[in-house]
Amino acid sequence: MAPPDRIEHANFDDFRRSAKDESMSKYERIGFPDSYRAGYEATIFKDICAKLTNLEKTCQQVVDIGPGCSDLPKMLIDQCASHNHALTLIDSQEMLDLLESAPFIEKVPAMYPQCPEWVAGMAGKVDVILCYSVLHYVFVDVGFFRFLDVSLSLLAPGGQMLIGDIPNISKRKRFFSSETGVSFHKDHMKTDQAPVVEFNKIEPDQIDDAVVMSIIQRARSQGFDAYLLPQDPALPMANRREDILISRP
Repeated sequence: MAPPDRIEHANFDDFRRSAKDESMSKYERIGFPDSYRAGYEATIFKDICAKLTNLEKTCQQVVDIGPGCSDLPKMLIDQCASHNHALTLIDSQEMLDLLESAPFIEKVPAMYPQCPEWVAGMAGKVDVILCYSVLHYVFVDVGFFRFLDVSLSLLAPGGQMLIGDIPNISKRKRFFSSETGVSFHKDHMKTDQAPVVEFNKIEPDQIDDAVVMSIIQRARSQGFDAYLLPQDPALPMANRREDILISRP
């Protein structure tokens, strides 16, 4: 087996419970071993800002879907404060309670997109949507085309959406079948055995190339530009994860 990318699969209610578990680290509460996030989040945020260029403008309407409670949303809060952005954070009440409040921050306690009144009020008004390390939970908990369609309806002209840190099992298999991936696996797992990789196998509840490409195609068919982008190689899972950037012309 190749090293896991998450501690375990979890859903919205699991994260509600973990948010209140003081025995867990801030990274464990959002589903990661400390080694996958500690010391990396500044680099992650730099990579996000390089793709969501609207964050460098001023007076933007920014939305973070599923921010969690690590340092990453705090970096976004600081960015919004320094650039006079309005910021909406959408997550469970338990996670939102762990993040600071400020006059420019709106907190929406909901499992997005199950917040129809907020969605209706923000249609066509959002300049930046960030959804980082969340899509694989959406894929299981919510109809992901509905998730995508609602999100696209929020974007203002020139608006951008980053669906980031997508664990693409097809990319993961390609990596672990390569010489570099085999070496990585042996070093990480302290073993002489190569990872087991099975192509042409149905993987229930997993995101693969077909899912990733269908998101891009669906966004483009609705009049949006959509791009599949690599992560910064300095990120711990860049060899098996990737990002989708969508923009409204």
